Amino acid sequence: MLPDFINQPLLSGLIGGLGLLLFGMKIMSEALQKIAGDRLRRLFATLTNNRLMGVFTGAAVTAIVQSSNATAVMVVGFVNAGLMSIVQALGVLLGANIGTTVTAQLLAFDVGHFALPAIGVGSGLKLLCSNRRWSQFGEILLGLGILFFGLTIMKDAFVPIKDNASFHDFLLLVSQNQLLAVALGALLTVLIQSSSVTIGLTLALAGNGLLPFDLCIALILGENIGTACSANLAALKTNLAARRTALAHLLFNLVGVAYILFFFPYFLDLVDLLTPGDPEFVLNTPQLAAQFGAAIGDKPFIARHIANSHTLFNVINALVFLPLLRWVARLTTLLMKGRLTADSFHLQYLDSRVLNTPILALSQAQLETKRMAHLGLRVFDQTLLLLPGYDEDQLSRLRREENSLDMLQREITDFLVNLSQQSITREISQQAAGLMHVVNDLERLGDHCEALQQLFVSRIERQIDFSEAAIEELDELSTLTREFLVLAVSAVDEQTESLNVEREGRAAAIFDLEVDLRNNHIQRLSTGECNTAQGLLFIDILHHVAKIGEHVDNITRGIRGNC
Repeated sequence: MLPDFINQPLLSGLIGGLGLLLFGMKIMSEALQKIAGDRLRRLFATLTNNRLMGVFTGAAVTAIVQSSNATAVMVVGFVNAGLMSIVQALGVLLGANIGTTVTAQLLAFDVGHFALPAIGVGSGLKLLCSNRRWSQFGEILLGLGILFFGLTIMKDAFVPIKDNASFHDFLLLVSQNQLLAVALGALLTVLIQSSSVTIGLTLALAGNGLLPFDLCIALILGENIGTACSANLAALKTNLAARRTALAHLLFNLVGVAYILFFFPYFLDLVDLLTPGDPEFVLNTPQLAAQFGAAIGDKPFIARHIANSHTLFNVINALVFLPLLRWVARLTTLLMKGRLTADSFHLQYLDSRVLNTPILALSQAQLETKRMAHLGLRVFDQTLLLLPGYDEDQLSRLRREENSLDMLQREITDFLVNLSQQSITREISQQAAGLMHVVNDLERLGDHCEALQQLFVSRIERQIDFSEAAIEELDELSTLTREFLVLAVSAVDEQTESLNVEREGRAAAIFDLEVDLRNNHIQRLSTGECNTAQGLLFIDILHHVAKIGEHVDNITRGIRGNC
């Protein structure tokens, strides 16, 4: 049976307020991502072995996307692909912990009375401004207004229970045991799957004077553990790199909470020293309430103390663990044994959990497409090696790699379709469409390589030999096609449009050369230099090599986005 202080008005205000808070954060985060644009994705490219730079990157990205989970998923993909060491990843995760405290800092502002004007002005800018930049600023303002309006509704919902005896008995029980308060904060975060909701609840209760300062800090410490627990639950069905990274995240927060609890009174004093006002100061007269624009019984300074304690905890934790990252990485390896594999049949980057963060999701799709492009080049090179002769191991390996191209095409396309159904900008939509064309042409390239493999095998089995002139011509066309493919793969790597003029020249050269070589071979057939079996087989080979060149041309078009 529920306690008597949990009633319909409280639940309505709580659910509605939380919904508005999360919706406001989503709108604001999406607008920030639109403004940040490619600069957000380039932040990851700045990662070096400099741990401080990793912390800064993690904090900056998380502050913009408002999700430490999205940052963690992106980092895990880099670790799994070998683009980032586990030590670098842990530095970014420490930064993500700091970046996620921006939410608490925003919620701690006492601007509830500006919420509705912000919604009005933000809506006006969003709906009426033709200038894209002003429209995006309007979205940020709209999101902030909705966020603060939701927090105000939650605070108002708790007002009727200020004098409820059952509620005060519950608070007394929790406040007498710090570990119980930490566990409650962690449990709420795991159940609700959002640290922002837990923080919002804590600030709403504290601002109404319902929670003492020390209990608020214990709940916030628990929220940090709950966030890491949620990440570990989400990582249960993922790869070993993801599980180790999630485990390290949990170790960071568990150990951090443990030593903060050990020095708890000193930590409270430090927060109080760095933050103006008395967190336990209560507005007990109408004059004071009017001065602060709040209600009698409210605590006007406690929200900022809570937000600062959240930030301070994660900053201290980052400073403590930065010199120890290698040891933590070794510890996670000992606790979670196994070997990281890079099987080409498995995705290395794509993770549906970041679809709500379109910029990072697009970056994942680009990385997986780069991997597919390099695989396509390798398949083409290995296929050409079958012309003189082959063995079964070569064929089996090539079939597996061609199957990998098929799998990657399906998975990347599905991912991009799901991304296109999110709220995304026109630029991201165009880039996603371009990537779809690129992966489809890479898959078709693999199909033509498979056809070439069958033709080469048929040549050996039927003991068909080509003349030296035919071999030289085929080598010329293959070399020209490969050079074009190498350029295209480099363009996929760099996401560059610098191939415009050269692309047209190379595509035309491949087409013209294929026509010339076909005519040359028909001439050899007519003069009796080649028999019919040789001629048909050779023309089929020319056709598939030229079709590969055609798909390479399409790939470069997809990179340009002119599909």
